[in-house]
Amino acid sequence: MHDFQKLRTVIVTRYITPLREGGSLPALTEADDGFKYVLKFRGAGHGVKALIAELLGGVIACKLGFKVPEVVFAELDEAFGRTEGDEEIQDLLQFSKGLNLALHFLSGALTFEPSADQDRVDEYLASKIVWLDAFITNVDRTFKNTNMLIWHKELWLIDHGASFYFHHSFTNWKQSALNPFALIKEHVLFPQATLLYEVDREFKSVLNEAFFKDLVSLIPEDWLQWREVDMTSSEIRKVYYDFLITRFKNSHLFIDEAKRIRNGSL
Repeated sequence: MHDFQKLRTVIVTRYITPLREGGSLPALTEADDGFKYVLKFRGAGHGVKALIAELLGGVIACKLGFKVPEVVFAELDEAFGRTEGDEEIQDLLQFSKGLNLALHFLSGALTFEPSADQDRVDEYLASKIVWLDAFITNVDRTFKNTNMLIWHKELWLIDHGASFYFHHSFTNWKQSALNPFALIKEHVLFPQATLLYEVDREFKSVLNEAFFKDLVSLIPEDWLQWREVDMTSSEIRKVYYDFLITRFKNSHLFIDEAKRIRNGSL
C-alpha cells in the first residue's frame, strides 16, 4: 500500500484571494486544518478533468521523488461564497460545491526564472523533469510558464492540470498513449535534458502496474460522471490505467523523439 492512498480531505473555510494565472482561476484559501492551500475548482474551465490531471500528475511526481506540494481533496460547502462580491468568483464557487482539489501553499516561494535559476538544475534533474512531463504529456512547463518554484532554496514542481490532454476529447486514448510528444522541444529544461535514457531505466524500476492501479483508484467517483461520453466511471478509470501502462511500456517513443530533436533530424 502506498502512502498516497491516504490522501487527506480538508474543508475549505475561507476564500482569501484569486490567483489570476491562466484561465482556471485558482484561489488561495484556508482550510479547517489551519493551513493555506491553492484551490483548483471543479467549476472552472476544464472542470474535473483538470483536477484529475492535477491529481495523477502530482502523485506520479511525488512517487518519482520530486518535491511537490501536498495534494489534498478539498470539500466546498454549498453555502460557501454566497457573500463574495465578485460575480464571476461567486459563480465559480457555486459551480464547484462538493469535492475539489488543493495543493499546500508554499508561502514565500519564488517563481523559477530560467535566466536566473537555470544553474540550479543539472542535466540529471532536468532529464528527470522532462521525462515526467513527456510521460504525462504535460504541455505546460515552458519558458513562458515554467510551473516550478524555488522554496527554501529547493526546486518544487507545481500545476500538472494541463497533463493527460487526451482526455478532453477521449476518442482515441491508445493513439495518444503512443504519441512521441513532439512538444517536448518546448520544455523549459529540454536543453539540459541529456540523460533521458539513464533516467528511463531508473524510473522503470520505480513505477509499475500495481502503482498505476492504485493511482487511478484515487480518482473520486463523482469526478467520473461524464455526460459527454457513453461510459461508466469504471470504464473511464480503466482508460486512464490503460493509457498509463501503454505509455510507460513505450517510453522509448518520447525518448527517441527527444534524441531526434536534439540531433536536428526533424
